[in-house]
Amino acid sequence: MPFNLLVLACVAYVALLFLVAFAAERRAAVGKMGFLRSPVVYTLSLSIYCTAWTFYGAVGYAARSGLEFLTIYMGPTLVFVGWWWILRKLVRIGRQQRVTSIADLISSRYGKSNTLGVLVTLIAVLAATPYIALQLQSVTLSFGVFASETPENWALPNHDATVFWVAAGLALFTIVFGTRNLDAKEQHHGIVIAIAVEAVVKLVALLAVGIFVVWGLGGGAMAMIDRIENIANPAWELRPSRWAGLIFLSAAAVISLPRMFQVMVVENIDEGDLARASWAFPLYLFLMNIFILPIAVVGLDLMPKGANPDMLVLTLPLSQGQGGLAMLAFLGGFSSATSMVIVETIALATMVSNHIVMPVWLRLRPATAISGDLRVGILLSRRLSIMAVLALGVGYFRLSGGSNALAAIGLIAFAGMAQVLPALLGGIFWRGGTKLGAGLGMSIGVVVWAFTLFLPSFGEGAVLSAQIFREGLFGWHWLRPQALFGTDGMDPLIHALFWSFCLNTAAYALGSMLSFPDPVERVQGASFVNAFDDEQQAERLGWSQGQAEPEALLNMAQRILGDEAALSFFETETAGQGKVGYLPDLTPAFLASLERRFAGSVGAATAHAMISQLFGRATVTVEDLMAVANETAQIMEYSARLESQQSELSRTARQLRDVNEKLTQISAQKDAFLSQISHELRTPMTSIRAFSEILTEGDLPAQRVADYGQIIHTEARRLTRLLDDLLDISVLENGAVQLNLGMANLSDMIERALASASQTRPERRFEIRRDVAQEAIFLRTDGDRLVQVFINLISNARKYCDAAEPVLRIAVRQKGGRVMIDFIDNGAGIPKQAQGLIFEKFARLSDESRAGGAGLGLAICREIMAKLGGTVAYLPGQKGAAFRVSVPLRIGGGVGIKLPA
Repeated sequence: MPFNLLVLACVAYVALLFLVAFAAERRAAVGKMGFLRSPVVYTLSLSIYCTAWTFYGAVGYAARSGLEFLTIYMGPTLVFVGWWWILRKLVRIGRQQRVTSIADLISSRYGKSNTLGVLVTLIAVLAATPYIALQLQSVTLSFGVFASETPENWALPNHDATVFWVAAGLALFTIVFGTRNLDAKEQHHGIVIAIAVEAVVKLVALLAVGIFVVWGLGGGAMAMIDRIENIANPAWELRPSRWAGLIFLSAAAVISLPRMFQVMVVENIDEGDLARASWAFPLYLFLMNIFILPIAVVGLDLMPKGANPDMLVLTLPLSQGQGGLAMLAFLGGFSSATSMVIVETIALATMVSNHIVMPVWLRLRPATAISGDLRVGILLSRRLSIMAVLALGVGYFRLSGGSNALAAIGLIAFAGMAQVLPALLGGIFWRGGTKLGAGLGMSIGVVVWAFTLFLPSFGEGAVLSAQIFREGLFGWHWLRPQALFGTDGMDPLIHALFWSFCLNTAAYALGSMLSFPDPVERVQGASFVNAFDDEQQAERLGWSQGQAEPEALLNMAQRILGDEAALSFFETETAGQGKVGYLPDLTPAFLASLERRFAGSVGAATAHAMISQLFGRATVTVEDLMAVANETAQIMEYSARLESQQSELSRTARQLRDVNEKLTQISAQKDAFLSQISHELRTPMTSIRAFSEILTEGDLPAQRVADYGQIIHTEARRLTRLLDDLLDISVLENGAVQLNLGMANLSDMIERALASASQTRPERRFEIRRDVAQEAIFLRTDGDRLVQVFINLISNARKYCDAAEPVLRIAVRQKGGRVMIDFIDNGAGIPKQAQGLIFEKFARLSDESRAGGAGLGLAICREIMAKLGGTVAYLPGQKGAAFRVSVPLRIGGGVGIKLPA
């Protein structure tokens, strides 16, 4: 098969994945989830476990060791069939705590400790970097099979260039579809559906090759069974200890590998999908392995001596002239490698960004850490982390030169990531686990793993000297890398797994028993262990009414989540407390919910640090620890429930006080209004009467008659406007208003309002900023009434904006079936104490005696918008006076019409 055709097919396949991912992202963006929520898609995404090492390497493993390759799949099968409730608990915790990675989960469990997050991140990067290099090598070798003239000559001449371009393409795909949004709980639908497609491709490819080998080359199923039974290979002997160790290792890997945690927990949409995956995923693994042994046996018989057994899936079809089948097998292996690298880099980049980059940035800029828009910086850090992780993989590949060390790195990486398992499982089942125990256990485990397995995999003399292998570290015979504590004769992998895991678990248990969890740890421990107990899931993370103001939290939320997402979240929380507006009470429940929302974007530890910093206090002190040292967990939980009830009563009392204060203020405003309205009515009437009497006396010059007539006319208009406002508010409140509904152009209505409001302080320069293209929307509404609202808001801005160079920004945004029009000026804004009263009938922002200035304007706007099915609200935290008018595209529902730009 021409090599250029292979490259063309590879490019076309990647383009297809781009289209599939893009289509999935578009459907998810408009809410058309459909098949994206299918349990089938979720199950297929779990096939990320089957990487190029399992696609190619399983056949090579079978050729070298017989049935031992099955252990790599038996472990996950046992977990999903027999212990899937562990996975269900992880998914439940991930949803409740909004975790973004396995490092985030461990960090969140142990008192939101970022130190543990960093430790898990470093372990993951250390274990995954050579594994990513292995995937890149498998793609390079598969290209080399097609580039070579003979099957046994499988080395690609310029493998470094191939690895570089493959890594660059994967980085581009991952950045485009893996960092489109910030909130990690907004699942990467594009990538997940692409992974599902790749899962189908690699399964079909392996089955196709297997069917060809069994029935095309092996003489059928029975003949193949006979051929397998007649093999006498000592290397195929079953070793129980190694089988048990590998089954345990693969079971640990399916829980602890970052890529598996990403698709299994972070990308999970429906917890019920896990129940179906408990049998569907093992079925997928069975189908992936059903032909592995036949392919290995036939390949050993037919291929020349020296042929790479890992490439038999490709070389067997090529040797028989089956170019099309070989192409399909290549795409299957390519899918296995690329899907693993994409998901692994997303998971690692999220961990590096959340636990290393962002905390360092916060520490370097403590005074301004929460100022400015953080979203761009966070996304940039994740994109750079993706490129850095892939660069590490490329660097490791070039450093090792594609040596034999990579062939066994799969199991070595499994053993490395398994070091987080004691802290992970202990954290979700044992409330006594502490951050000291977790940190101590993982640190000792990874050091023992590196000394006994990772570093020796490079060979004697490469990293560790031959003297250390013979005499032990520091000359201590019991510290030999492959015979630790005098355990000679053990398989090197099982030896390393046994000692690293035993010492890890012992250190975790001992460290936890000798230390005492701090308050946050204890609350988080109860939350994790009792994840299925709804009563224990009260929103309590140790926050109390602190020094922070709601506006400050809203500002920070806007910079992390974006304006719309933050305002929507705050409005929902405020409504849940029985209040109106965007500023809820800072209850523990609200702060816990806000922290989890932040955690989805920046990780649990960073989110906790940000809110702690805003409150101006450390998370936990030694005094806190000593204060709770004598409390039992049961007493703490009971106290927390009482505290929750006390908080609810206090909140209710605060609301009653707020209402009472508001009524008192309204009463005072009412008295002021009656006095003001008397003045407003008497003044023009007095003027009209006085000048009318003068005119009746006669014998006045014509110019003076004209002047007095103009004064009478002006005062009459002033009186008319005031009476119109009084009639408007009366009619609107009594529900007697008649709406004149029709289609109205929003842009034209804003133009009319601007023209009418220009009479307010016309001598003053006032800049208007608009996006006319966004205003090109037709609404079915009462255009005149809506223009009346716009005029009032624009006139208020012209009247009260105190900036030296006043600017009014009018922003239009369409969301669902509603249109939101924001009027934001650059003045000092409305004082906090006045924000709750500005829409009341008797409220005034100043004592200026202007026509129509009796404090009815915003009250009329509120009543008009209620009749139009919309709202008008003050937006806090906008660095100026800001009002949002929300109006339906069409009264009673329907879709508006967007004009061409």
